Amino acid sequence: MDTTASNTGSAPHPEQVTSEHFTELLLDSIPLIDVRAECEYLDGHIPNSHNLPLLTDPERAQVGTCYKKKGQDAAIVLGHELVCGDVKRRRVDAWVEFITANPSAVILCFRGGLRSQTAQMWLAQRGFELPRISGGYKALRRHLMQTTIRVADKKEIIIVAGKTGTGKTHLINKITDSVDLEGIANHRGSAFGKRVSAQPSQVVFENRLALELLRQEQRDSTALFLEDESRAIGSLSVPLELHRAMNIAPIIQVEEPLEFRVETILNDYIVSNLTDFVRLDANKGKDLFAESLLDSLDKIRKRLGGERHSALRMTMSAALNNDNDLDQHRAWIRGLLVDYYDPMYEYQMTKKQQRVAFKGDSRAVLDWAAEFVGLQK
Repeated sequence: MDTTASNTGSAPHPEQVTSEHFTELLLDSIPLIDVRAECEYLDGHIPNSHNLPLLTDPERAQVGTCYKKKGQDAAIVLGHELVCGDVKRRRVDAWVEFITANPSAVILCFRGGLRSQTAQMWLAQRGFELPRISGGYKALRRHLMQTTIRVADKKEIIIVAGKTGTGKTHLINKITDSVDLEGIANHRGSAFGKRVSAQPSQVVFENRLALELLRQEQRDSTALFLEDESRAIGSLSVPLELHRAMNIAPIIQVEEPLEFRVETILNDYIVSNLTDFVRLDANKGKDLFAESLLDSLDKIRKRLGGERHSALRMTMSAALNNDNDLDQHRAWIRGLLVDYYDPMYEYQMTKKQQRVAFKGDSRAVLDWAAEFVGLQK
């Protein structure tokens, strides 16, 4: 998709990018200048978009109040009064700077209306002809949500299941025809799954997921491998249509010995997380990590029972207080797997056994997946 900006007098570019080009625009990762206010952007935005607002949050609030009390014409006049002179010049300068680094950029506002048209006009006055998204953010999000529904219906979904620590996420990322739900959600999907950085908003999660599904839709395989997940991944929810399809999909079950699983949990949840916390704050990183780990254990206190929770917490605290002694970490991890996660998983699988298409270790599962994908082509 060629949307290269021009200030050299070449042939004009289309004023708008219409819906028939949305898939191409998204797959080509065309940079988007999102001119909505910051609060709108944080609530939900399109992947590869960059927030360079026409109106700041306070300015938008003022214009909105004016619109309600005096109507559209008065609100437009106020908007131009708020963004004029040096303020206007700085806003346009920011757009120009971005366009210089990203010549194929496209303008985006909420509905493709007045704000993106204004940005388009002001940029044209500076010699930059940029198209805007027809229908704006709302239309692009609708396109993405329709993608999720379509892919959930059409793809042959295969669920990768297994006890905690079998390395399901690592396997998912080794299978080309897959989407890493936990990676997109920035959460490992359990009480201990919180990452150092925050999860995205629900809307941003849905948009990112839909884009990954759109990419998978372009592949010649009909298969789509997803990790076995409850609908909730941390504070986020897998879209209902997709999760319904996951709940009836065939399952391949990863089986690994206990010590393999202990080491996986140790590396993913202790070594890796500790490194991330220390990288975030060299002085307080270890303390923040300890607080996060203990808090995660406390969240499942009721399900563990008081006595078992106390015993595990004592071992965990000893590991943390002993400069994160790995053997002591292994001890509470092993106990938590054997006494809590394994029985819970085994109970859940009693209700899914009829869906299990294959069982094997990591290598066997990867071989099975490759063979299955090959048969779909």
